[in-house]
Amino acid sequence: MALHYDLPVYKACYELLLEIFRFTKDFTKEYKYTVGESIKKETIELLTLIFRANSRPDKEQVLQEARERIEVIRLFIRLMKDLHQISFKNFVGINKNVEEVSKQLTGWQKAMRK
Repeated sequence: MALHYDLPVYKACYELLLEIFRFTKDFTKEYKYTVGESIKKETIELLTLIFRANSRPDKEQVLQEARERIEVIRLFIRLMKDLHQISFKNFVGINKNVEEVSKQLTGWQKAMRK
């Protein structure tokens, strides 16, 4: 079993978390302590789920929950773009990170079903 921090999906999610911390610091006060904190919390929880999935023989339920978390993160990021807290350029960049994590989680889940 690979260590969780060696997994490509863990590395991609960690990069996503770093990026989220970078852009949420520029949110206005109204959003920094509400949506900003929620995005950080969801992403940290996602990293935790990746660790859990890697350490359990039955990964299906944990991977499903991880996929749900990445969609919540995607929603928050879109909301922040629409509320002009994230520039379009940053939105495109962060969405590439989100999509990378999402694809890897989906691939991992499909591999578990085989």
